[in-house]
Amino acid sequence: MGNLKQALRSLDAFPRAEEHLLQKTKSGAIVSIVGLTIMATLFLHELTYYLSTYTVHQMAVDLKRGETLPIHINMTFPSLPCDVLSVDAIDMSGKHEVDLDTNIWKLRLNKDGQIIGTEYLSDLVEKEHAHGHGDDKDHHEESDHKIKLHTLDEGAENMIKNVKHALANGEGCRVYGVLDVQRVAGNFHISVHGLNIFVAQMIFEGSSHVNVSHIIHDLSFGPKYPGIHNPLDDTVRILRGASGTFKYYIKIVPTEYKYISKEVLPTNQFSVTEYFSPISEFDRAWPAVYFLYDLSPITVTIREERRSFLHFITRLCAVLGGTFALTGMLDRWMYRLVEALTKPNSRSIIR
Repeated sequence: MGNLKQALRSLDAFPRAEEHLLQKTKSGAIVSIVGLTIMATLFLHELTYYLSTYTVHQMAVDLKRGETLPIHINMTFPSLPCDVLSVDAIDMSGKHEVDLDTNIWKLRLNKDGQIIGTEYLSDLVEKEHAHGHGDDKDHHEESDHKIKLHTLDEGAENMIKNVKHALANGEGCRVYGVLDVQRVAGNFHISVHGLNIFVAQMIFEGSSHVNVSHIIHDLSFGPKYPGIHNPLDDTVRILRGASGTFKYYIKIVPTEYKYISKEVLPTNQFSVTEYFSPISEFDRAWPAVYFLYDLSPITVTIREERRSFLHFITRLCAVLGGTFALTGMLDRWMYRLVEALTKPNSRSIIR
């Protein structure tokens, strides 16, 4: 039995010296304080790393059908009054959807960008697909029959007068809200296409004088999730002495974001390519800002996950154990260095 206990003691990897054989030094105290500080810092870092989440991306074929696509718009047109701006929406099906759910507002802005008025945009137009995707050269021709011999009623004359006064005062317009469209390829554009051709000519004296300079504060196709980047946010396009049509070709990627709490947020990401087409004085087309979008057949699932507790313990032991071993080595080196420097001095005093 005694031999068994002796053999068991021989396996002890942590032998302890007698209390009177231990020597405490100032250098050891300094190394201990530094080591404890480093270990506390690393422990907090590892704890923060463990409690934080990371994301995993997965791709699959998009199987959604029959849903609507929300388009969040927030744009400023610093050179066009609200009275001349309209929003037109077109989709690939070419269907005329009279119950399209829209919630678009226009804010009148003075030349300093301050709000001076608000109105609800009720003139959203859904046109047939044959007029869409940039083919706007003849968008006013259908309204020519409404004016005989270029005569204007009193309402049109007042409107022209008010718009010219607003242009002279440097009024702008901010368009914002949510546009719900069918989940198929299409486009929407903001322009002066809602005006009658003759009224537009009276106001601007030609399409080349329509300044569609704009600032895109926010353009998204669904709610935002952590880490999302919408490439058109804070886009500024200012025209000086020129006019033309802006076209943004957008590829929408359906996305699902799954939080660590198992909550699922359906939304969309997108990429964009920009194109500008200048307009000369003799062009029949009128400037506009087009957003032509198409949907990807692939959906992306982003899932939040947290690291396992075993992973946290493993990293913690490695970091703290390594720091403890390193400070122990540093303490021994410092002790031997101090001992080597003080030994010759003690010998010279004895002599």
